[in-house]
Amino acid sequence: MRLVLDTNVVLEMLHWADPRCAALHAALRAGAASCHTDARCLAELQRVLGYPQIARNNEAQAEILAAYRALAVEVPESDETLVPEPSPPPLPRCRDADDQKFLELAARCHADLLITRDRELLRLARSRRQPPPFAIVPPERATALLQESAA
Repeated sequence: MRLVLDTNVVLEMLHWADPRCAALHAALRAGAASCHTDARCLAELQRVLGYPQIARNNEAQAEILAAYRALAVEVPESDETLVPEPSPPPLPRCRDADDQKFLELAARCHADLLITRDRELLRLARSRRQPPPFAIVPPERATALLQESAA
């Protein structure tokens, strides 16, 4: 299963070691799912790791970023060497423009799931007018879906 993780989920998994993300983290480490990111999402993670409320020193920030890079496949913004694919269906617009990059990445890498706790992104999952071409779910639902696909 192909996954895209919002920054808040990466932090829960690697910084806070939230038990609700433990099974997701284990699935990624075991290769039961693949996680995808790009330069814009990595830049946001690096910026957020520097926030005072995260209170991480430079070494700890670098460790978290390296741990995520080891788990994730970095997707280029575009690759002209690839045969062009048909245009994906139009994406819904997120009210928070900073979160649109996660929708775009999920579409570009043909993700099955965009995993987030962001209310605006989760609201788009229920859109009937312009549904995204992938599921948008919180980590607990992603874990259940991964377990179902493994069975």
